[in-house]
Amino acid sequence: MTDNFIRKSFIYADSDSHFPIQNIPFGIFKSGDKRPSRACTIIGDKIIDLTVLESRGFFNDILSGNNVFKELTLNKFMSLGNNTVSQIRREIQKLFDESCNIIKDDDSLLNECLHHKSEIKMCLPVDIGNYTDFYSSKEHATNVGIMFRGKENALMPNWVHLPVAYHGRASSVIISGTDIIRPKGQTKNDDEQLPVFGPSKLLDFELETGFFISKGNNHGDPIPVNRASEHIFGMVLVNDWSARDIQKWEYVPLGPFLSKNFATSISPWIVTLDALEPFKAEKIKQDPEPLPYLRSVENHAYDILLEVKIRSEKMNEFQVISKSNFKYLYWDICQQLAHHTITGCNMQSGDLLASGTISGPDKSSFGSMLELTWRGQNPIKLTSGEERKFLQDGDEICMTGYCQGDGFKVGFGEVISKILPAKS
Repeated sequence: MTDNFIRKSFIYADSDSHFPIQNIPFGIFKSGDKRPSRACTIIGDKIIDLTVLESRGFFNDILSGNNVFKELTLNKFMSLGNNTVSQIRREIQKLFDESCNIIKDDDSLLNECLHHKSEIKMCLPVDIGNYTDFYSSKEHATNVGIMFRGKENALMPNWVHLPVAYHGRASSVIISGTDIIRPKGQTKNDDEQLPVFGPSKLLDFELETGFFISKGNNHGDPIPVNRASEHIFGMVLVNDWSARDIQKWEYVPLGPFLSKNFATSISPWIVTLDALEPFKAEKIKQDPEPLPYLRSVENHAYDILLEVKIRSEKMNEFQVISKSNFKYLYWDICQQLAHHTITGCNMQSGDLLASGTISGPDKSSFGSMLELTWRGQNPIKLTSGEERKFLQDGDEICMTGYCQGDGFKVGFGEVISKILPAKS
């Protein structure tokens, strides 16, 4: 057991908190004093303003005079590379350890750098230049394939040979807490001759995770799979909203377009791979063996418990409707990145790559309404007495994720959104 695992902070975090001193995620926040957005981390329910620590010189030896935490996003910090990020994270852990008196005994400094989470607003942490969404859960791909092509042709021939993906829309990636306006578009039922235009009737969530690029690669220089983790800053929760009826009509021959471009929600805290390292899980056996450029000697399967909850306007509390796990992914994050760049595609600091829906082996672990209700054939019964085949206006979806340690959690917090009616 490492020192980090047994470390404690003088800032209280109970055993259910997603943010003990073992985590130290990074985000961007805005306080109520009209100051610009700036970088932060969190322990328990206390937001730590990193610009204050930076201005006091605590990071001078690491950052060599670079002022990165006053930026409106984390991009500049991320671009310094994972070695620098790891050093900063360890320095924060040292400063806020219960055995360190440097900050603990300085009431003025504590008052300046600490905020209660209820007093601040979290912002989109990264200026996202590009967004790619993968399709890396074999269970999800199989379920969808069975619905639309039958068991015999559930997986397309390429699926077990490469991480399938599509390019999404970076401009509509939004922070948790942002409402979702029901999209409009063309839809066509099988028994209709012509399409119609109107609000989507089959609005869905997709339980995903995503990761941000720290340092990119030069155009023309692929990132090797066994060095891919050096380019990954950290991970977030992702809800990749989907309009299934719009998707069904539009996706042939080039895949998702308007059915996906209206919103992708992410959680505000980016959890580093360093924080996830102690929670490695057994990697899924890949059969057939991938081609050499996708064969990784490292294991990047993590035991991240994922949960989806729903609350209708008639409900006082959220109801859990799915429990899944990041370890169910067939293609891991390093394989995804290596495949994305094998053509020489250049990644840039702040690019977001999402996993695709993460479904497990049984119904309770399916990661979308499409699967949970099996195309609406088996509606979910809510505690309010209502039923849901797909999402209705007023519904709220909350996703959470965490790794369970010995008496503590390392988590992501929540990504939560409410669905509003389509605009007239």
